[in-house]
Amino acid sequence: MPAKAKWAQLADHLRERIESGELAPGEKLPSTAQLKEEHGVSQTVVRQAIFLLQTQGWVEGVHGVGVFVAEELPQRQDGS
Repeated sequence: MPAKAKWAQLADHLRERIESGELAPGEKLPSTAQLKEEHGVSQTVVRQAIFLLQTQGWVEGVHGVGVFVAEELPQRQDGS
């Protein structure tokens, strides 16, 4: 089985931080530059991870301001 793509790994990591409460609803995510440096990935990887989380309802982007944890989080796939 092939390794999971870096953008998917980053999305999983951010989702886990949201689910654990480390990143609270309404809280701003680290900047693209911070995520690039912290995870050793490209800007494209960060953008793909954020896009995935946006489409799943975990985060919301505000143009020119940043990306924030959604106020109402989606239900986890396992039903909890």
